[in-house]
Amino acid sequence: MTSIVPFQATDLFDLNPINLDPLTENFYIYFYLQYLSDWPTLFYKSTSALDEPTGYILAKTEGQVLKKEWHAHISAVTIDPNYRRIGLGSYLCQMLETYTQDEKPYYAFFIDLFVKCNNTLAINFYEKLGYSVFRRVVGYYGPPGRIPSKSRLNDEIDAFDMRKSLKRDKAHECVRKTGRRYHVLPQDVVF
Repeated sequence: MTSIVPFQATDLFDLNPINLDPLTENFYIYFYLQYLSDWPTLFYKSTSALDEPTGYILAKTEGQVLKKEWHAHISAVTIDPNYRRIGLGSYLCQMLETYTQDEKPYYAFFIDLFVKCNNTLAINFYEKLGYSVFRRVVGYYGPPGRIPSKSRLNDEIDAFDMRKSLKRDKAHECVRKTGRRYHVLPQDVVF
């Protein structure tokens, strides 16, 4: 049996079985702690019957309401390899959707995330949850200091900005059907 509970700072000591997986993005400790202090209700974990962490989601809110850019952003969602394929990742994402589409305190227009263009496993996972590609960010995962060009696509370092509209985006203005053909540079991604 799995439970979903709020993430605590001391949980960082128990993440190695999850974070050592090659599919999982790792961050500095201060990054986790910033999310925990700024968006505590958007950082939660799943636990096993033995109270061991089996996965977590790390999210935040950002953007401007007037420009219809106010949204939730998934920075990480990951599941322990021993607990994959049982719906935990989907459940964590659905909980985030529930938390952020209600009127208070978030009431977001959409949820977004970035995924490498060659990560077909993750892209398919998010598409099954209703996300679609909004745009391709050329060079998003590239080395610092490298100046990308919109004409030089590279699935290894380019990212898809994937989005899912929430109830507040009644006309679905925050998503687009032709997102794979819409290319921007990392500096163009501003909220």
